[in-house]
Amino acid sequence: MFEITLNPRNFDQQLTLVREGDVLYLNGEAFDFSPLLEGSTLPASALSSDWFFGDVERVDGVIRLTLWLPHGANAPESTRFPVPITVNADGPVALPIYDEPQDEETPDE
Repeated sequence: MFEITLNPRNFDQQLTLVREGDVLYLNGEAFDFSPLLEGSTLPASALSSDWFFGDVERVDGVIRLTLWLPHGANAPESTRFPVPITVNADGPVALPIYDEPQDEETPDE
């Protein structure tokens, strides 16, 4: 299981997550946390990715980490102030939406 805290930031590149056991895929790049032993911490500096914000740890069998959550200029409040997510199942991980389309102004007639 993963507990993921999301740290929002306005950023052009979107993020996709997929879980397969102790492996987390970020935009297709695999990060295998199976070697992370119970009670251990992996410093963010050991990860070759700018998506991680802070260290990764395994506590009570749960892998806990923080990721940057990119969003667009019109992101909804649920994206700008996200709640942590728990990932129990393998497969794609649902993230808050990146952006909302801006309403187009109609010219006055």
